[in-house]
Amino acid sequence: MKICVFCSANEQIDAEFFTLTAELGKWAAESGHSIVYGGVNQGLMECVAKAAKTAGGRTIGVVPTKVEETGRTSDYVEIEIPCDNLTDRKQLMMDQSDVFIALPGGIGTLDEVFTVAASATIGYHHKPVILYNMKGFWDQLIALMDDLQARGMIRGDWHQYIKVANSLDDIKTLCSC
Repeated sequence: MKICVFCSANEQIDAEFFTLTAELGKWAAESGHSIVYGGVNQGLMECVAKAAKTAGGRTIGVVPTKVEETGRTSDYVEIEIPCDNLTDRKQLMMDQSDVFIALPGGIGTLDEVFTVAASATIGYHHKPVILYNMKGFWDQLIALMDDLQARGMIRGDWHQYIKVANSLDDIKTLCSC
């Protein structure tokens, strides 16, 4: 299985996020899964790739030219898929992946989650999108989604398109790994 990981490329974040991210990367590799990610050499992106590679796994980096130009491509990218921009990157990640897991992240991570989830809502794919709710990181987003649904802004139940995992065991169950 190819597991796409959306996550922060920042270093100055909660240290426990790095520990939990490394556990995810190690488990994925030991289970025979590949990691698809943004290919950046910083933050949780570098952490998940390093953990997967160290455990013998395969990493697929979808790397925009702007990342290459600034020298921020990770040394842990085994297979590099170059792209022109972030829109291309999201499409290539969707095409390459069987499941999507969002770790703590910012604007880019939110953009990726909602692009993939919106694509599922109109039938472009039926792949799981999972928020890994490390230390309650996604609690406010979950509350917002519940509020949007209560106000009638989301057709159906948003949980059909975005699942929530509070542990690695939850992830294993949700992605049927």
